[in-house]
Amino acid sequence: MKYKKKLKRAYSPHYAEKKSLFSEKEIIFRSSGKARAVKISSRSQLIGTVVLILLAIWGAHAYHIYHKSDRIIYKKDMELVRAKNAYEDLMGDFMAIQRNIDEVLSSSKNKEIETYKKKAMIVEDKIKQISSSKGWNEKTVNEKADINEALLQRDLAAAERDALKEQLAEMEDAVQNIKKAELEVFKKVEAIASKEVDKIKSAFSQANGALKAQGVYFNPLANSGKRDSKGGLFEKDSSIELRDKEIIERISNIYKAVDDVEYYREVAKAVPFGKPVWSYWVSSKFGARSDPFNRKVTGHKGVDLAARMGNKIRIMAKGRVIKTEHSNKGYGNLVVVDHGNGFKTKYAHLSKIYVKEGDNLNINDAVGEVGSTGRSTGPHLHYEVLYQGKPVDPMPFIQAKLS
Repeated sequence: MKYKKKLKRAYSPHYAEKKSLFSEKEIIFRSSGKARAVKISSRSQLIGTVVLILLAIWGAHAYHIYHKSDRIIYKKDMELVRAKNAYEDLMGDFMAIQRNIDEVLSSSKNKEIETYKKKAMIVEDKIKQISSSKGWNEKTVNEKADINEALLQRDLAAAERDALKEQLAEMEDAVQNIKKAELEVFKKVEAIASKEVDKIKSAFSQANGALKAQGVYFNPLANSGKRDSKGGLFEKDSSIELRDKEIIERISNIYKAVDDVEYYREVAKAVPFGKPVWSYWVSSKFGARSDPFNRKVTGHKGVDLAARMGNKIRIMAKGRVIKTEHSNKGYGNLVVVDHGNGFKTKYAHLSKIYVKEGDNLNINDAVGEVGSTGRSTGPHLHYEVLYQGKPVDPMPFIQAKLS
């Protein structure tokens, strides 16, 4: 068999040169069997491309300007509408204010005010002319004026209300400050009254120390005058309206404290608190002592207050003179005063006696002068305090302080 050898064509790759974007181009037109070639140079292609790009940019810019102008025109139209409305509102406000001013000043004859009203009328006429020339509705302006006038009246009423609220708040603050000040004053008055009561009670306690040593005791609250007291809890007068419980309670405490002061002071007027001579020194104490004449230990029923001859002797509690005695023996010239409530006082060795039996005396009334009559070694006052007939040490009474 005879084989025909098939020859293969050897592969030889063809290299095509890469052309530039704007390389020269050729356009062939065929017509009626004829062909015509038109060459386009690289330069023409570049110019055409640039022209197309410029046209595209101009178109985009024009499109943007068109839409932007449309928005600007729309915005300006809206501003014009708002300006028109604002102008109408302004005219309405002016007319409303003008009406209020006319009402307030209608009765006034002041020349300046009349001049102002004339000028205002000119302005109002000018506004109406502008409204007519612009074709704006005068009815709308008047309606807005009426509305604005009502709103103005409402705002004035609200302002007055707010002012009243502010004044009310200020008044409430002032009332609270007054209440605080009153409570401070009440507290001080109560403290002063309580302090006075404490002083008097302290004097009674001091005196009772001397009384207890003799087996007796004085109770100031047992005095019958307490039942006749007009004090006690505070009762509101019919013409006084008090609703604050704190103030009522504080006033009640003051009434009670003042009532206690008055009561204790009244009781103290019948108790011989204080010194019967202004200037003295104690030459002999109460109780057992050595008798200055016979040197024997004897009981001394009072105290000897040495003082200058002729110094006045005064009583320290109101009372009635129940005895006067002129003698050169024992007590010498003597005055005895009954103070009530079981208290009596004796004043001995006086150089002069000013009173007589049955005299009613007040506190600080003089009964005589310091002397050395009777059984005495020198000028002094022999002073005794007796309670329920028993002599007690006078020094706690002399040293007691009521104020």
